[in-house]
Amino acid sequence: MSPQLSITILGCYAAAPGTFKNPTSQVLGIRNHMFLIDCGEGTQVSLRLNKVKFSRIKHIFISHLHGDHFFGLMGVITTFSLLKRTAPLTIYGPKGIKEIILLQLKLSQGFTSYPLHFKELESKSPEVIYEDEVVTVTTIPLKHRVYANGYFFQEKEGDRKLDINKALNLNIDNAYFNKIKQGGDITLEDGTVIDNKDITFDPLPPKSYAYCSDTAYKPEIATQIQGATALYHEATFLESHEHLCKPTGHSTAKQAAQIALDAKVGNLILGHYSTRYRNLELFKEEARTIFEIVHLADDGTVFTF
Repeated sequence: MSPQLSITILGCYAAAPGTFKNPTSQVLGIRNHMFLIDCGEGTQVSLRLNKVKFSRIKHIFISHLHGDHFFGLMGVITTFSLLKRTAPLTIYGPKGIKEIILLQLKLSQGFTSYPLHFKELESKSPEVIYEDEVVTVTTIPLKHRVYANGYFFQEKEGDRKLDINKALNLNIDNAYFNKIKQGGDITLEDGTVIDNKDITFDPLPPKSYAYCSDTAYKPEIATQIQGATALYHEATFLESHEHLCKPTGHSTAKQAAQIALDAKVGNLILGHYSTRYRNLELFKEEARTIFEIVHLADDGTVFTF
């Protein structure tokens, strides 16, 4: 499994799409998973442009039911069927997402060639909504005009790495190597117990990714995502338009940076810019007055950590 965490930005602009400005959608690669996060209009075209394999997407996470975050979902679902997909697809999102999609399928006399599952969300507290052997996904309750969640993707700690030279020098049979990687001690034939840490290296630190769009400034987010490898946080406005944050339920670049600082994250990625701004560098400049490691999302950008 790749040790990298990758984020492919398919779209990162607020509200209506433009000629070269797509609404929100991105693909997260983590521990051999490929998760689609939000699905604004045109997402399937952006997937093709960015050479993302449709077949690898088995889970889609929708933050809220504003069109710029899910209007592309129906297109993705039907295209998967046109490609004769058979693998199940699970969609996570606010209560109502199932009714919206099934109604469209019903009225268009459509169907899917694969099992389509929904996990509808209503809780206003963080909850684990997906878990397997290597990763967990937890909701991040946001503060928007409608019910909304961000998502916190966390790797589980991996197996320890065998120090092969030490193992061979101690004449440890390779039949015990898996046990050693999983943390077990070894007893030699003469009864000597070899402590696991003496013949292994620590695993790579687990990576994590916090996705927060759309939301007004909410300090509680920082408490939940402490130490995240990367945080994507909406920055719809610059400080000169902070007065628009409360009525619209959005944040400024500086407010996003404050969350990053308080959460002690490794990297901050800004996105969901209002299309009123022509120079995105202004977002980075404002955010860096509070938090140093700031990246600007843009359509087609790929981040790896």
